[in-house]
Amino acid sequence: MFILASASPRRRALLRQIGAQFVSITPAVDEVSDGERPRDAVIRNAQAKACKVAQEYPEHAVLGADTAVVLSGMAFGKPQDAADARRMLSLLEGREHTVLTGIAWVADGRIYTDAAETRVRFAPLTEAEIAAYVATGEPMGKAGGYAIQGRAAIYIEELHGSFSNVVGLPLHAVAALARTAGVVMEETDASA
Repeated sequence: MFILASASPRRRALLRQIGAQFVSITPAVDEVSDGERPRDAVIRNAQAKACKVAQEYPEHAVLGADTAVVLSGMAFGKPQDAADARRMLSLLEGREHTVLTGIAWVADGRIYTDAAETRVRFAPLTEAEIAAYVATGEPMGKAGGYAIQGRAAIYIEELHGSFSNVVGLPLHAVAALARTAGVVMEETDASA
């Protein structure tokens, strides 16, 4: 069993989907970018989350993650309010952007990091469509102000890369890095 350093219900659902055995603990870490490259920022934030929890639970492997939506070098985190969500969606509509997720495993006192990148093309949207989508409340708490696994699915024209990355956790990359770190993500029943 490992610890997921996240409060994200989407990350928990993705891990349950693959049979991972984990508990979730929310670290008290501020996500910041400090003007660094978006890829570096998501890896650093993921590492900070995992390390914070690992300090309290050094006997457990800990997984941290951080996701950002990037358009023309500008990273979008979670919208602050409805107006911010409308602003983000107005910039994304009709264009291709990148979803970056930094991942970090802390296991046996060592840190392993990686990042996944997925390109997503949004359909053109009207102001009314954006306002209606924001009014659902779904954009809140989501990097870039949308949920591809929810109502925003009808606005996605094209996707290149990991779907689970856009949801919030690139499962293939997480599992590959877990193998490198020597972390067992799921319990197997040898008697089955």
